Amino acid sequence: MTEAPDGFTHVHSGKVRDLYRTPDGRLVMVASDRISAFDYVLDTTIPDKGRILTAMSVWWFAQLEGLVPNHLASVDDPMIPPQWRGRAMVCSALKMIPVEAVARGYLTGSGLLDYRATGEVCGVVLPAGLVDGDQLPEPIFTPASKAELGAHDENVSYDAVVSAVGAETAEQLRNLTLGIYVFAAALAASRGIILADTKFEFGREPGSGRLVLGDEVLTPDSSRFWPADAWTPGQPQPSFDKQYVRNWLLSEESGWDRAAGAPPPPLPEDVVTATRERYVEAYERLTGLSFADWPG
Repeated sequence: MTEAPDGFTHVHSGKVRDLYRTPDGRLVMVASDRISAFDYVLDTTIPDKGRILTAMSVWWFAQLEGLVPNHLASVDDPMIPPQWRGRAMVCSALKMIPVEAVARGYLTGSGLLDYRATGEVCGVVLPAGLVDGDQLPEPIFTPASKAELGAHDENVSYDAVVSAVGAETAEQLRNLTLGIYVFAAALAASRGIILADTKFEFGREPGSGRLVLGDEVLTPDSSRFWPADAWTPGQPQPSFDKQYVRNWLLSEESGWDRAAGAPPPPLPEDVVTATRERYVEAYERLTGLSFADWPG
């Protein structure tokens, strides 16, 4: 947990972010340098990761303003302490929807595993013969249950979302998720990057009840970004996200047996450095900005 200044109350900690309430009742979300993989928070941190995630989220929130409201109020409020500069967002409070809103334009990850087992992903029947990395005929909404810290998000059907939140909210989630994905994927493509899949979190605004985009958005922690010029279906893709860390953990070099139940080993320095470089490159290629100019 990120150390809080006097007067701040710790509200919640996730795998990467810590949430605090300010003395005047506002919320501050602080992105740490922690990294998670396979439902473990690793002992090793990635330098500047929290600042990169915050910078990307702030940029994407601005790009998406015409599509969906978001919870970001400020990143330069004077009440943000110096140690959180560049990694903290002052946010509005939302009643969060207990669904991970996932959009997929390409087949990989847990979607690929489900497809290989059933020919479907979250109840969506897909054409036969697809391989790892294939582009889907059209983007699909593949929700997941939102798990507690340390547990695994489980892919669920659209009907399960309807049962959990009601038909109207489920339809809103699906439409917003696919609309944002299509917009973001087109923007990323113009920068030479494939947005393979991504997940969003939504909440309802007190009073108005409108759906608002919360948490982070379209970062290397919540999305798969692939270099378009290296895309080769039928194999794992080079990436600008934490898939690089997952791949190392599953390699012989790590010595880790995922099935044994033991936590993953620390990351070696070269993996830490390469992971940071991938996150920075994703930010700079997508935004056209220099990360060196981001506050912090």
